[in-house]
Amino acid sequence: MSNVETEPVEVRCRAAADGGQPAQGPRVDVITARDVPLGGPRAMTVRRTLPQRARTLIGAWCFADHYGPDDVAATGGMDVAPHPHTGLQTVSWLFSGEIEHRDSLGSHALVKPGELNLMTGGHGICHSEVSTPRTTVLHGVQLWVALPEEHRHTERDFQHYVPEPLRIDGAEIRVFLGSLAGASSPVRTFTPLLGAEIVLRPRTTVTLAVDPGFEYGLLVDQGDVRVADVALRPAELAYVHPGTEALTLTNESAGPARTVLLGGTPFEEEIVMWWNFIGRSHDDIVEARADWENNSDRFGAVEGYPGNRLPAPALLNAIITPRRNPPRD
Repeated sequence: MSNVETEPVEVRCRAAADGGQPAQGPRVDVITARDVPLGGPRAMTVRRTLPQRARTLIGAWCFADHYGPDDVAATGGMDVAPHPHTGLQTVSWLFSGEIEHRDSLGSHALVKPGELNLMTGGHGICHSEVSTPRTTVLHGVQLWVALPEEHRHTERDFQHYVPEPLRIDGAEIRVFLGSLAGASSPVRTFTPLLGAEIVLRPRTTVTLAVDPGFEYGLLVDQGDVRVADVALRPAELAYVHPGTEALTLTNESAGPARTVLLGGTPFEEEIVMWWNFIGRSHDDIVEARADWENNSDRFGAVEGYPGNRLPAPALLNAIITPRRNPPRD
């Protein structure tokens, strides 16, 4: 998905030093989403939890949009024209609906519920995303992962994976990246990561062993969920500080609760993120934008999209300034 805000926030991020094992249970902060419209007058609105001033990175996860359930008859659904990416991987995960993906690697794939589509931008890629005519309700998340310096100019890539559901203690878990509860994804990442959908039955509690070296984000899609002793409502994101060896999730609702658990080791590198580009300096962003606007070979071309590609927004006449995660004490 493209960040199609007309004035995208300039973000420079650095993970703070690890504060160590919490004294009593996991430390949990609650992050509230902000609404961002995608497109024109009939725009589909997404709820953005990353980046925020309160938290810009969770592991290498640097961007999280949560959208739907969206009635495409009213909004027109998703139609994101070809747009570029650098220095990141995009992770598409749906709860309902269907999206047609095309990219400059030549990939032509459908994004379906419960199926992972992961695209690696590296030095440069472009892609389009369009909800299919079969889609009546569109609902899911779009996530980005920052690539470490060693790999941020890696070759374009596209991976598709369908995780088998794992049922444990009243929870159904689909691990699409990393490992959890004995299930592992074969999909390649460039830093240690976790991505999993967890659906809890009504009035159910599950405790999951997790890596104490990771920090975690739990995004609630539906239901009222408690993480340790912290209550979360739909569209809220719980940030769990590093140092915990177990996460206890409780569905306090009369119906099923659905969540997405993200995790990773704290990302120690400083990054610059603007529009759809991730680099290490303001000059990296200027160069990537110029390459896209000049139609260079860096990003290639998307075949089969019936329309023009997205132009890059104007770059503000200012140097990108740092925005860091708050320190962990």
